[in-house]
Amino acid sequence: MQTKLALVFAALATLAAATEPASQCNTAPVQCCNSVQPAGSKAASSLLATVGVVIQDLTVPIGITCSPISVIGVGGDSCSANPVCCEDNSFHGLVAIGCVPVDLSL
Repeated sequence: MQTKLALVFAALATLAAATEPASQCNTAPVQCCNSVQPAGSKAASSLLATVGVVIQDLTVPIGITCSPISVIGVGGDSCSANPVCCEDNSFHGLVAIGCVPVDLSL
């Protein structure tokens, strides 16, 4: 029960962070993901199973095929796909958990 409650609070926290500029992302670095899908989607659930992660809340946004980008903006770091701030980036870019969009122009 505590795990489910923790996931709910984590999801709410990420939704609240969605209005913050990328420079305030607490879980740096900002990620550039090819797609962001709910944990319950076929693609996300398949990748989560590959890395052995079970997500209770199937609506948690999952970043798929992600790489870190700089928000400071010197040089060629940019994201033409989905710039996001994610709570858990520990899966070597395959997936990132708890992602919310960020505005890189701020």
